[in-house]
Amino acid sequence: MFSLQTIFGKGDKFYGLLEQSAATAHESAKALHELLTKPGGGSVMAAFTATRAREKELAAQISEGLVNTFVTALDREDIEALNSALYKIPKTIEKFAERYEIVADRLAGVDFAQRALVLERSSEVVAEMIGELRRGLRIDPVKKLQDRLQALESEGDRMLLAPYRTLYIEGSDAMRAMLAKDLFELIEKAIDKCRDVGNIVYSIVLKNS
Repeated sequence: MFSLQTIFGKGDKFYGLLEQSAATAHESAKALHELLTKPGGGSVMAAFTATRAREKELAAQISEGLVNTFVTALDREDIEALNSALYKIPKTIEKFAERYEIVADRLAGVDFAQRALVLERSSEVVAEMIGELRRGLRIDPVKKLQDRLQALESEGDRMLLAPYRTLYIEGSDAMRAMLAKDLFELIEKAIDKCRDVGNIVYSIVLKNS
């Protein structure tokens, strides 16, 4: 199999930046789960702000690097696609956290934590998949990680049935149901962004295997 890491040693720069970006997305997902399971959100919101700032910085470094680097380890469009998809994970998580902070009292008793845990695990798989890029683009381990990511997405979808039934059928507060639905959909969107990264990594491996 052709190893892209041999091209003038240019791989490490982008591999490293993408790995840092994936790690930052995972940190953001962990902070969200902490926000939903531990009292007091001030320090957690500060963590969201820090991870978003870091993600923006990394995205800018990758974009600048693509402009200034003649030879890249991966195709430029693949790096750009990964950069964009990774950036959207903490962006979506931060949007959830900001809205949740405003309406948390109104949504007491609504369980977002289980689905947030699925998001945290999905972001962890994403970080592992990004790490596989510098290991020779091996299809078998990437396929296993992709299967795990899809299984987590399906698990998250199943988790929505019970709260939706409670909110829409058994509940009487329409505004509470709408607020909860908005937040559940943001977590779902963040999980989808993890899936998008996984799909891009898998397509890169298939293309170069």
